[in-house]
Amino acid sequence: MLQLSKPVPTPPISTNSLVSVEEAYEICRQITAEYSKTFYLGTLLMPEAKRRAIWAIYVWCRRTDELVDGPDAGNTTPETLMQWEQDLEAIFRGCPIEDPDVALVDALKRFPIDIQPFRDMIAGQQMDLYRSRYETFDDLNLYCYRVAGTVGLMSNAVMGIDQSSNTAPWNRDTYISVPKDEAIALGIANQLTNILRDVGEDARRGRIYLPLEDLERFDYSEQDLLDGIIDERWRTLMKFQIRRAREFYAQAERGITYLSRDAHWPVWAALMLYRQILDEIEHNQYDVFTKRAYVPGRKKLLTVGLARMRAEVL
Repeated sequence: MLQLSKPVPTPPISTNSLVSVEEAYEICRQITAEYSKTFYLGTLLMPEAKRRAIWAIYVWCRRTDELVDGPDAGNTTPETLMQWEQDLEAIFRGCPIEDPDVALVDALKRFPIDIQPFRDMIAGQQMDLYRSRYETFDDLNLYCYRVAGTVGLMSNAVMGIDQSSNTAPWNRDTYISVPKDEAIALGIANQLTNILRDVGEDARRGRIYLPLEDLERFDYSEQDLLDGIIDERWRTLMKFQIRRAREFYAQAERGITYLSRDAHWPVWAALMLYRQILDEIEHNQYDVFTKRAYVPGRKKLLTVGLARMRAEVL
């Protein structure tokens, strides 16, 4: 559930030759810019090779999400996802299936990206095929890892790790910390933010991602949610959910310092921009049924500047 504002068109399977690498990256750039403006803004702060790889990863994730959340999702079966995983394995063997895959194949040559997070994401889409409720946060946490925490792991391989402290002879055998848990935390934080922002949209599709144990804790029923009831119970429930999401963002912050220096600014910007959606939910008095929380353009630009300052200091 990466949450599209509108469907991403699935590129047709080529009957002839596929596009060039440059054309494939341009396709990925256009899709990223069109369907995730905030995320795209963050990628523009990266060195060219890294931002292009991130576009390729993003588009594969979007297309994967579309299998269960897109306009043709009704035709998706477990067999569809099995075939998608087989196509993924072909891509990792250097054999693109469709035009955007050409960019991903090139990115895989340039960066040490592991296939397992991609497989885990497909497993997350399988959960969406048969689940529309999550009893506990542990259940939801697994789902969030699969559909979003995995993106953090994919991105880690592209961002790279800062090894400058290990260049001295006496440090060469020092263990280099790879912020995997923090990368996963950022993905989960983003997904929890999506869930809170899109409660109304999901409810209209018959889906409730908020843990049912939390609804019970605050004496707020499924029917209340489906009816869009906003009262003190709902506001208290949302404050609890927002606090949980911010805790994941705080955990993610601690990993940024371990990334390559050229990744600090874009990652700080992405984190700060997405976290501000929670501020906008609060500004809207927790009305996620009739209002969509978004960060205004001027505030985005200010945040990007603040992110640069933070990246230089931390």
